[in-house]
Amino acid sequence: MTNKLDQLKTMTTVVADTGDIDAIAKWRPEDATTNPSLLLKAAASDAYRPMLDQAVAEARRLGGSDADQLAIATDMLAVLAGREILNLIPGVVSTEVDARLSFDTQSTLDRARRLVEFYDKQGVDTNRVLIKIASTWEGIRAAEQLEKEGIRCNLTLLFSFIQAAACAEAGAFLISPFVGRILDWHVANSGRDSYPAAEDPGVLSVSRIYNYYKTKGFDTVVMGASFRNTGEIEMLAGCDRLTISPSLLQELQDDTGSLSRRLAPENASSSDNFGGIDEVLFRWESNEDAMATEKLADGIRRFTVDQIELENRVRQLAKAA
Repeated sequence: MTNKLDQLKTMTTVVADTGDIDAIAKWRPEDATTNPSLLLKAAASDAYRPMLDQAVAEARRLGGSDADQLAIATDMLAVLAGREILNLIPGVVSTEVDARLSFDTQSTLDRARRLVEFYDKQGVDTNRVLIKIASTWEGIRAAEQLEKEGIRCNLTLLFSFIQAAACAEAGAFLISPFVGRILDWHVANSGRDSYPAAEDPGVLSVSRIYNYYKTKGFDTVVMGASFRNTGEIEMLAGCDRLTISPSLLQELQDDTGSLSRRLAPENASSSDNFGGIDEVLFRWESNEDAMATEKLADGIRRFTVDQIELENRVRQLAKAA
C-alpha cells in the first residue's frame, strides 16, 4: 500500500508551502510557494546568508534612497530564494508583491514587473514564476493587466466566493483560497471547538469554487492553501493543486491508509452564476461576508508585519557590512 502523499500526487499537483531550501530539497514537490512570513523564517537559516549578502550588494549597486534600496534588497532576496527553489523543483515558484501595495493597482503593477525583471536578469525562465498578489479589487485589476502582458499571477489571501469569481473573470492563472484561516474564523466565532473534515468551512469554500470553475469552464487553477490538518487535505484530494507545509507532508507520507478522490472535473456541478462583476458588486458581496472581510484585512496586516521585520533584518545586515 502506498502512503497518502503518493496517492495524493496521482490526482493533485502537490506544492510545498515553505521557503526552506532544505525542506524543498527533501520533499521535491512539483511547485513551491513563498510569502513574507515564510521568507522571514527561512532568512534566519545559514542557507540564506549568501542570498542576503547578494541582495544588499545589488541594492547598493542600483542606488536610490534608503527606502528604495531596502525595497530592492527585499525583492532581490525573494528572487534569489525563488531561483534556488527552482533549481530543486520541476515546476513554478510563487513570489509575493509587498502586501502594503494591496490597495494600489499601479504600484502593484510596477513591483510585479520589477520582480519579473529581476528574475530575468538572474537567468530564470520567467514562465516558471507566478507573481502573488492579494485578492483585493485593486489586486485583481493588477493581475488582469499582468496576465495580458504574459506575467502569470497567483491571487492569494482569498477567502470568499466573490473574490474567486472575480479572479476567474479577470483571467488570473491561479488562486490560493485559504482553507485553514477560514476554519480559524469559524471556530473563533461559532462557539464550536472543531468541525469534521467534511463540514470544514474552508473545505466547503474551496469545493464550491472548484465546482463553479469546472462547471463554467474557467481555466483558472484552484490551489487550496493554509491547511490546519490532513483531514482538510484529504477532503480536497483531486483539487488542481494543494500547497502543503512540510509537517503535513510528513503526516501524509507516514499514513498508509487509502485516499479517495473527492474532486474531479467530470463530477463538477454548480448552481452559482456570477457574471460581469463590477466594483460595486464586488465590494458589496465582500462587505456582506464578515469572515472574508476580516481575514483579508488580517492577512494583509500579518504579511505586512513580517515584511517589515524582514526589512529590519536586511537593514541591520546592510549597516554591519
